[in-house]
Amino acid sequence: MIKSVTDGRMDTGMAGFSNTLNAEQIGLVVDFVRQAFMHSEKLNTRYHTEGNGWPEHERYAIAFPFATGEIPLDTAFEQLTPEQQQGRELFMASCITCHDRAKVVDEGIAWDPRAVSFPRSGYSHRIPDAVSAATPYSIHDQVPVMEALSTQEKQGELLYQANCAFCHAADGTGRNWIGAFLEPHPRNLNKMQGMMNERLQTVIRDGLAGTTMPAWRHVLNDAQVAAVAAYVMRVFVANEE
Repeated sequence: MIKSVTDGRMDTGMAGFSNTLNAEQIGLVVDFVRQAFMHSEKLNTRYHTEGNGWPEHERYAIAFPFATGEIPLDTAFEQLTPEQQQGRELFMASCITCHDRAKVVDEGIAWDPRAVSFPRSGYSHRIPDAVSAATPYSIHDQVPVMEALSTQEKQGELLYQANCAFCHAADGTGRNWIGAFLEPHPRNLNKMQGMMNERLQTVIRDGLAGTTMPAWRHVLNDAQVAAVAAYVMRVFVANEE
């Protein structure tokens, strides 16, 4: 169990925590899991707790049936009650980021891989981390302070922190809560020696096959892609660790 928590498990959603927790902390986690769930057979803990930045989680109650699969997400909109319609809209605006599509009746073809803009609606990926400091990822969701940014770089900063930081983290390391669980992990933007601006724009625009980097050409126009690239080159690439 210690090895699994430390290194993760291939071909599963279990990520390694060696870059997040030290050996003592990993030991404590394993001890807790063994005692609470294996020996005492307690119910699993829930992520949506006040300590993790989710106060009054019941306010999302109308969306719960879609998160749990009680109501398939592809149910015809007109077949839903007004409350269920509101719940579906809430699920699509806030919950789907982590819950994905939950349950559907018709699997259909593979979902369109084109990028969607994160975060959706009013959701902030910094709520459970940087605000409450309830997790060890909070340090990576602090926006770098950089003076004398050009107009283009300032626009890039806004776009990056509103969209790219969801996976790459505000500090570009990819070690925030979402980034740490993606496989393969988002690239550490602070370690891109030799990266050229044109190449970076191509990657942002078209994505990278075989990675978790999607294409943003359906979300950002060419000027916005150039602005994000300018910001990344100035703040991360030019200041490599």
